[in-house]
Amino acid sequence: MNKLSRRARIVTGSAALAAVGMGAFGAVAVAAPEDAKPAPQPAAAVKADVKTPDTFQTDHLTIDAASKAAQATLDAAKKANQRVSVAVVDRNGNTIVTLRGDGAGPQSYDAAQKKAFTAVSWNAPTSTLVQRLQQNPTLKDIPGTLFLGGGAPVTAKGGPIAAIGVAGAPSGDQDEQFAQAGVASLNQ
Repeated sequence: MNKLSRRARIVTGSAALAAVGMGAFGAVAVAAPEDAKPAPQPAAAVKADVKTPDTFQTDHLTIDAASKAAQATLDAAKKANQRVSVAVVDRNGNTIVTLRGDGAGPQSYDAAQKKAFTAVSWNAPTSTLVQRLQQNPTLKDIPGTLFLGGGAPVTAKGGPIAAIGVAGAPSGDQDEQFAQAGVASLNQ
């Protein structure tokens, strides 16, 4: 049999001792006395159901609502014989649902997400935002945005809660028409 060198035995023994020590420490740390008091709550703790000047609440689409809107968007595009991708993002621009329609181009997936992000960020259809580029051409330099028609915000109580982005049709106007069909489906 192979014998371990003295150095290997020391390293192995030290590691084993450390593991046993950690296990003993964990057992001691877990076994708190029965009369121990719970740790005090931090002074800044706030109950979830209490509103304070430092918090606010927003509305969000459920996954079911986002899926319904995405499917309605794809259905509108299919009716017009267009192959598109659709993305639904939440108020923070995070993707909830993305669907790549049958036969949609590879670039349409990413473009749909960026159009949705752009629409929710400014609470405006991206076709309107395209016009704003004339006064502020550097807007297009903001990461993650795409200033082409095809994004439509979803609003509640006067503010944006989501957006739908569509890409793949021959024009941004058509993309935006399909996105609006998705928004309209949420009101049915």
